[in-house]
Amino acid sequence: MMERRQPIPVEEAIKKVSQYQKHGEVEWVPLKNSLGRFTAEDIVADHDVPAFDRSPYDGFALRAEDTKEASSEHSIEFEVIDHIGAGMVSPKTIGPFQAIRIMTGAKIPDGANVVIMIELTKTFEKDGKPFMSLKRPLQKGHNISRQGEETLKGKVMVKKGIKVTSGVTAILATFGYAVVPVVKKPVIGIISTGTELLQVSDAMMEGKIRNSNLSMVFAQVLEAGGEPLDLGGVSDDFNQSYHAVKSALSKVDMLITTGGVSVGDFDFLPAIYEKLGAEVLFNKVAMRPGSVTTVAALPNGQLLFGLSGNPAACFVGFELFVKPIIYRWCLKENPYPSFALAKLTHDFPKANPFTRFVRAALQFTGSQLSVTPTGLDKSSAVTSIADANCFIALPGGTRGFQAGDQVNVLLFQHEGGGSPCWMPN
Repeated sequence: MMERRQPIPVEEAIKKVSQYQKHGEVEWVPLKNSLGRFTAEDIVADHDVPAFDRSPYDGFALRAEDTKEASSEHSIEFEVIDHIGAGMVSPKTIGPFQAIRIMTGAKIPDGANVVIMIELTKTFEKDGKPFMSLKRPLQKGHNISRQGEETLKGKVMVKKGIKVTSGVTAILATFGYAVVPVVKKPVIGIISTGTELLQVSDAMMEGKIRNSNLSMVFAQVLEAGGEPLDLGGVSDDFNQSYHAVKSALSKVDMLITTGGVSVGDFDFLPAIYEKLGAEVLFNKVAMRPGSVTTVAALPNGQLLFGLSGNPAACFVGFELFVKPIIYRWCLKENPYPSFALAKLTHDFPKANPFTRFVRAALQFTGSQLSVTPTGLDKSSAVTSIADANCFIALPGGTRGFQAGDQVNVLLFQHEGGGSPCWMPN
């Protein structure tokens, strides 16, 4: 007898999975190897920035009070008593009508309280000594980058759970993180099921298809910050599938299978979950594509994600259910996808009994966001995935949409930041 499954709303399914979230351990990696990893601890400033009062320009450091009589008709002369570059410190203290030639980034010398840019001065020699003159009064503190004006010692510069980018790398280097505390990546096994699957390098055969899901999910795991483990494919045989899954569990933190979760004669994953003693959190979701997406949890909390064998449905299932769990493992504070409003550029007449996620491309048209479906809207479609940078999220119970309608767009390529309270009203 065919199993009857009761679909649950997408938001409820996401909440059920979130109850099993785990956090990864800390490991330390060299700074040059930290790009793309997630910080495991807050990154704290170990000194003020700037660390001292410094010059933002090439010019002269002097006392502002000595310039009060300067004007376009009356220049004031200053003896230049030293010349310092970035990284150098002058041992001299500036006195009345004295100046020190200073380069960008150099520490302001004692006695000085203002810097004038070199192009606003005139240099010359008098009695064999270097001098400069200016023709404008200066205000105390002008053109000085003050100690701590950018940040103060002890401030949290990067919170834990932030992905290390090139900009974050600059902060890490600034504050002495030669080795960086990052979250140890979750090892995520991937098994493809289906006798019809060929290897990517195989020649096409009648009745067969190449295994695109394994490569796609492998890449999705990498993009999310996990460590994918290719466990190959298994044919539509219960014993082979069971032993492949059972063997994988000791090697991984989470396991993804693609295919085998529907109700066909060769869909064995539900029976495998039962034999393993796993609790099925749900086995049908009120969404298209990917309604057969199934998630189970072992007694130790290890999650088993049963994604559809259809590529588009598999892709959607990963983005909705697997990626947030990887993000939380990596300590990301808001692991859920964000939404935006955009104008639909083409009619989408298909009725939506369930929430539908349409692969789409988001772009700016003038000053407004617009969104366009990227291709065939079927769960088996592959080509529509490549050009998509978002999903159009259409609520269930709707009878289609027309060009010009405002629709919700799920930004799956955005680095999280959304709320667990899922679909917008």
